[in-house]
Amino acid sequence: MSIPRLPEKDQSPKRQRFLGPRVPPSLFGIVLGIAGLAQAWHAAVQLPGTPQAIPDALSIMDAALWLVLVGFYLAQGPRIIMADLRDPVLSPFVSASALTAMLLSAALANAAFAAGRVLVIVFLAVTIALGGWLTGQWMTGGIEPDSVHTGYFLPTAAGGLIGANAAAQVHLHALAEASFGIGVICWVLLGSTILNRLFSRPPLPSALVPTMAIELGVPAVAGSAYFAVAGRTVSLMACVLGGYVVLMAVAQARLIPVYRRLSFTPGAWTFVFSYTAAAAYALEWLAIKKPPAATGYAIAAIVVLTAFVAWIAFRTVVLAVRGQLFPAWPPAHQAVDAASPS
Repeated sequence: MSIPRLPEKDQSPKRQRFLGPRVPPSLFGIVLGIAGLAQAWHAAVQLPGTPQAIPDALSIMDAALWLVLVGFYLAQGPRIIMADLRDPVLSPFVSASALTAMLLSAALANAAFAAGRVLVIVFLAVTIALGGWLTGQWMTGGIEPDSVHTGYFLPTAAGGLIGANAAAQVHLHALAEASFGIGVICWVLLGSTILNRLFSRPPLPSALVPTMAIELGVPAVAGSAYFAVAGRTVSLMACVLGGYVVLMAVAQARLIPVYRRLSFTPGAWTFVFSYTAAAAYALEWLAIKKPPAATGYAIAAIVVLTAFVAWIAFRTVVLAVRGQLFPAWPPAHQAVDAASPS
């Protein structure tokens, strides 16, 4: 997502030497979206006739892309990274890299359990540390109400819930329950603040409008995490979470006219994360309830979802070919780089 960031102050030639593309943390939405598609295909594997090779291939491709993006992001230097972490708009998106890594680590555990388990622990720790740091950052005050957006769910609510699912997959049940608690409590506490901002403040800027899809993604991830922690059985809590997902899906339908007015940007990958999470959750319900024609419903859902993601990916490649994928550096940074000795 190409989101303008406030200009940085005191950019010293000794500290700013990176000549590569500007990689804002919002671009991690691309790898998070592909990881979500892999999770949806993995959920479809529970139904007859779906090959495991498809989610495996998606995870391998996503891991390679994740390494490239993380490498470019880290190469920008600690000054840029710290500026992103302090930015009231960009900071929540930094966590998308750790969320993707947790999903990929859990997928790795299917082939190399010990390695996947260690990586789940590592990246869950990174997620909690990052979520705690950002929570402390936000608690210091000074954030304008209009800077708050639905992406604020990512570091703690989505992070805890994705972590619960990943930890359960590698048989760390106590850790999964603790992570589930973090996710649910942060979802409830942040939810009122974020909905108040959406209800009572001016509309989100167009670059942030796709984050409203996260209102669907978080309860869907919560539902999947609950199945992972409590078992895949129909219970009161499972029905409560499922009902809220349906409500938010209807809300997304109402937002379609708003979304259609947007120009295409990498921010469209926010839709991918949210809608793949919802599809994976629906596929889990199909696998549990096994209604008549469940396989047909699953095939239709996964085909439509994959076509949607393929369209987003194609449009993103077109942006990259045109040189429009990465935002431009601020003029001050370019001047500093030009003046810096080689």
